[in-house]
Amino acid sequence: MSYFESWTQKIEAVSGDEQYKNYVQHYYDLEKEAYDKILSSYPENSELLSGKAVEVSEKLGIDSHDMEIFVGFLDGIHTSLKTEIDLEKVEDDTTLSLDLDYEKLYWNMLDAKAEWLYQLPSWENVLTKEKRDEITKDFRTSKIIHREKIGRNDPCPCGSGKKYKNCCMNA
Repeated sequence: MSYFESWTQKIEAVSGDEQYKNYVQHYYDLEKEAYDKILSSYPENSELLSGKAVEVSEKLGIDSHDMEIFVGFLDGIHTSLKTEIDLEKVEDDTTLSLDLDYEKLYWNMLDAKAEWLYQLPSWENVLTKEKRDEITKDFRTSKIIHREKIGRNDPCPCGSGKKYKNCCMNA
């Protein structure tokens, strides 16, 4: 079983509420530490983010016995990478070079509602306060739903073929 399959199985099928809660909390703790290391060492973090998977994992503070958690971490950042990784094929000796798009990473943290990550003080090493505020504003704006107003004489959006005023307007 690959690390990714093990990660998926554990995160989806942990038996017992307490066991699941402990596993997820352990993941969040390791994830926060890893991101803090990455952001704190920016821009000189390329050595931290490259090498064999087990080496990168340990450099980020995730022990080799928690490799499925490391692959879970990779699953969380894969959409923020400039080059994709086939998570199914990650093994101890898989060579990794994590080239992050930090603006996209910040956006994705906002989207995941991961406040404990996007509020890390180490973000100041990577993005200015103004840039983070701009990304936050753009993110919030992108989530606003815009709806066209239907005129009373327009065709009804239900598809009946009638005018809106003679169909669903008063429903």
